[in-house]
Amino acid sequence: MAAALQPQRLFSTASTSTSASSSSSFATRPRRPTTAAATCRAGLRVPSGVQTTTTAASPSSSPAADAGLGGIKLDWIDVTALSVGSPSPAGRSNAAEKLRAVAEAAADRAEMHDIIGRQRDNWNHLLLHSTNSLALAASVMAALAPAAPAPALRASAGALLATAAVTMAAANRLQPSQLAEEQRNATRLWRQLERDVRATLQQHREEGEAQLAQADVQDAVDRVLALDAAYPLPLLPGMLEKFPKAVEPARWWPRRRPQQQAKSASSSRSRSFGRRGGNGWGQEVEEEMRGLLRVLRAKDEQEYLRVGKLVLGVNRGLAVAGPALAGAAAVATAFIGGDAAWASGAAVTCGALAAAVNTVEHGAQLGMLFELLRNCAGFYRKLQEDIEAALGEPDVERRENGDVFRTKVALLLGRDASELRQFRRMASVSVKDDDIKDYAGKLF
Repeated sequence: MAAALQPQRLFSTASTSTSASSSSSFATRPRRPTTAAATCRAGLRVPSGVQTTTTAASPSSSPAADAGLGGIKLDWIDVTALSVGSPSPAGRSNAAEKLRAVAEAAADRAEMHDIIGRQRDNWNHLLLHSTNSLALAASVMAALAPAAPAPALRASAGALLATAAVTMAAANRLQPSQLAEEQRNATRLWRQLERDVRATLQQHREEGEAQLAQADVQDAVDRVLALDAAYPLPLLPGMLEKFPKAVEPARWWPRRRPQQQAKSASSSRSRSFGRRGGNGWGQEVEEEMRGLLRVLRAKDEQEYLRVGKLVLGVNRGLAVAGPALAGAAAVATAFIGGDAAWASGAAVTCGALAAAVNTVEHGAQLGMLFELLRNCAGFYRKLQEDIEAALGEPDVERRENGDVFRTKVALLLGRDASELRQFRRMASVSVKDDDIKDYAGKLF
């Protein structure tokens, strides 16, 4: 900075000495530039990025002085652009680079989940058909074993049934159809995250990267970590529990920070408005959101959790019955050929039932159905938290525009925005949860 301002001082001195001369002397003959002015003309280089301000002509300036400098008009250098309070370009680029890194990570995760999801869907089909083939082939061998003089057929039937029992137990523990559904849903959510981050970058690129805040980066990183925890890639360890004791909605979004929860709790009901409030929010819109929130909590989410518990119970019973039947058939083959005439029939019956149970469990993809129900319940839980966060903000101007938010909620539910008016009466405390008959969502 000192090096840049030194020519400025030299030019100021030369300009002052020149203006002290009489105007008549300039009229008779041109004045040669002083040594200081020549030095300024030869050595002054305006640094790139430093702006110069053009001021109005003053009595101290003269065309001859400008001509003496080779026709170049030099003005005062504006150094306000280099003030201490201006945002650092490095800081702005760091935030943008972090968001770009998050977008690249999200795109990579989406590709990984897509590939692994296809692989695990293939697992489900291969294990289903191979296990059924083992069980049915062993049942045929067990039926033919009493007529065979050699024990080889009996031993082969027992080995195949034991293998089928182990394969069924492994497949029931892993639930390949549920794993494939997890990866499909994760792929969709990772791609959504990538689109959101790139949209944020594009918006701030148009407005200027100075608008990027650390909160944008932190929010994106929190969403990455929440998705990694909700849909892990490795099987062991880290795989989600396939038969949980309590059925809870899937959660793939970050939990709200304690200060945000405290703000929502202290502002559980925001100030009232007229029919047309500020920022698109009014009393009618708030009543729609509160009624919708109540219906989502009492009907939609609970319905999917109830059906999820039912599917989980059926899947758990079939997961135990399949390997047990195949193991019992394998044990029965050990008694074929002796005095136990029932052994062959028991092996055939148990082997056929084991194949049937395996077909119902994995052919109908009960694990996938349970995961789908958990995800639907999580979808409605997330929508509830979004509405609570919007209503919990006391400053209406800091909320998302009410009309836009209302339209987004309606589209997520598969409805038109005008259809949300029917939920206004649900906001009244006089309406009980048992009186609510309609569901909020039409999409799922």
